[in-house]
Amino acid sequence: MNRIMVKSSNLVSVGYDSSTHVLEVEFQTGSIYRYYSVPEPIYQGLMIAPSKGEYLHDNILNQYKFVEV
Repeated sequence: MNRIMVKSSNLVSVGYDSSTHVLEVEFQTGSIYRYYSVPEPIYQGLMIAPSKGEYLHDNILNQYKFVEV
């Protein structure tokens, strides 16, 4: 999955597959996680959020199934 570099103190890059609703996030630690069944508006919200780490924490973590890649 192609990811886009983002400005964030916590995240490095974010990718989204609109056909499968999979969100992929690379963290500053080097860890990469895939979140499943994420609606496109949630992804879009993440990309425009002033604090991507805060948005991820409030709207994605613990709300969608995920795996570490």
